[in-house]
Amino acid sequence: MKIALVGASGNAGSRILKELASRGHEVTAIARNTDKIEAQAGVSPVKADASDADGLAEAIKGHDVAISALKFAESDPEKLIAAARKSGVGRYIIVGGAASLKAPGSDQRIIDSGQIPEAWMPEVGGGAKFLDRLKQEPEGLDWTFVSPSMFFGPGERTGKFRLGKEELLVAEDGKSSISYEDFAVAVADEIESPKHSRERFTVGY
Repeated sequence: MKIALVGASGNAGSRILKELASRGHEVTAIARNTDKIEAQAGVSPVKADASDADGLAEAIKGHDVAISALKFAESDPEKLIAAARKSGVGRYIIVGGAASLKAPGSDQRIIDSGQIPEAWMPEVGGGAKFLDRLKQEPEGLDWTFVSPSMFFGPGERTGKFRLGKEELLVAEDGKSSISYEDFAVAVADEIESPKHSRERFTVGY
């Protein structure tokens, strides 16, 4: 499958790139600085600026799937969605955030709990706004928003995790977490066997 990965040099993006390449996919690794992209079989680095919707659309054009793994505080959802739409890509997958999920057993989103530090809000709020914007997108763009658990960081690739929809996943030990590596597995699985067209799902242990 031909896949365009925007933000391929980031924490989540680099793991997704490695996972997709290991499965034999042909990946165009898009980043502002392609020097940060690890050389791998099947991977073609391409320099592009996510703030340039036309240029990004051209980089994405011709692929079966496009993935956005960018920081929300540093990107514009309108430009990213416009680029995906203009490119004519078959599917658009976004690496999302956890704060737009609902707290377990509650109808309240985590972002609305008043417990998130103000300093985190540009990134956290940006993720929630991106999801809200996608939900308004008319038919024609086949998007999927993938939310990690609360603690999202480097770890092991176990291949063992749970999937959910709108509620934060919490393990028996009370922790809500997922490694970048296992998150990448879930994203690759969704690409190969689509189950969440035009909706959000979440990944956690």
